[in-house]
Amino acid sequence: MQFFVPLTIFCAAVCASAQLPAQLSTPLPDTPSQLLLAAANPPAVAGDSSSSSLDSSDPFLYSFYPPGYSPQSSRQDSAAQTAKDSDKPQAKPGKPAALDANGNPIPLERQQPQRILGFMPNFRSVSAGSTPPPPGWKYNFKVATHQALDYSSFIFLGLTSLTAEGLDQHPALGKGVGGFYAYTWRGFLDKTDNTYLSAWLLPSLLHEDTRFYPLGHGHNIAVRELYVISRQAVARTYGGSQTPNIAGLGGKVLTQVISRYYYPSSATDFDSLATKFGYSVMRDVIFSNIREFYPDIAAHYIRNHREKVARLAASDAAETESHSSIR
Repeated sequence: MQFFVPLTIFCAAVCASAQLPAQLSTPLPDTPSQLLLAAANPPAVAGDSSSSSLDSSDPFLYSFYPPGYSPQSSRQDSAAQTAKDSDKPQAKPGKPAALDANGNPIPLERQQPQRILGFMPNFRSVSAGSTPPPPGWKYNFKVATHQALDYSSFIFLGLTSLTAEGLDQHPALGKGVGGFYAYTWRGFLDKTDNTYLSAWLLPSLLHEDTRFYPLGHGHNIAVRELYVISRQAVARTYGGSQTPNIAGLGGKVLTQVISRYYYPSSATDFDSLATKFGYSVMRDVIFSNIREFYPDIAAHYIRNHREKVARLAASDAAETESHSSIR
């Protein structure tokens, strides 16, 4: 008896299903739902070439991602590439972008800023590939004045004077506040004399271009280092050819000769003047090294910063789209 009860219920269910209207019985689909295909492949929008090439009649041509979504890694790679490709200098309001002689943007690693690290004056350097203003009496005087009277020059002067007083380099100048003052005004005359002699008077008389033209990116470090050192002895003429750096070295020599009139006799012997001349050359070599390699270092950090910002923006955009699709 217990066996016939389930059998009776099964037969009744079969008979009931046979009597259902034909429009309610739907065959199983042998292709993906058209609704799914419509959602995966939305109609092409004018100007959207990415969706116009899809054929919705192909049941296998659809994506498992929401419309308009792409994997996060590809978004980040694209953003990183965009950051790396954004090296073209952006023109600031009232200031044109840096262009080379052919009118093309100068890459970051070949640009010479007017101030290194935001405060070190770099007015006598020329960006690689650019066409600088022609040198002359007026131009040279303007650049020399900017270099000699820049606020950073006084900061450097204060530090060197304080160091010289602390080390008691010239005992005749004294110690304490009086000694610091004695070192400071003499150091100011040394630096100012050297700048105007080496960057204005002698270059204008001899038609020498004593600005620094970096060798730049694309050469190995050893070659660039030798080039920097050689610039102490080699300069350019106004026509662009190579010439002995008479103006640069002659300015340093004349500065030491003039200093004999305001330094005590104990600091004006040949050895003392030769030592000061050597320090002057060494400072120029160090600063020229900074001017040669600073653009490469700055470009490296700028690109890394842009890439990081672009990746964060791509990650935030992907997260926002993910939250929107969940809702």
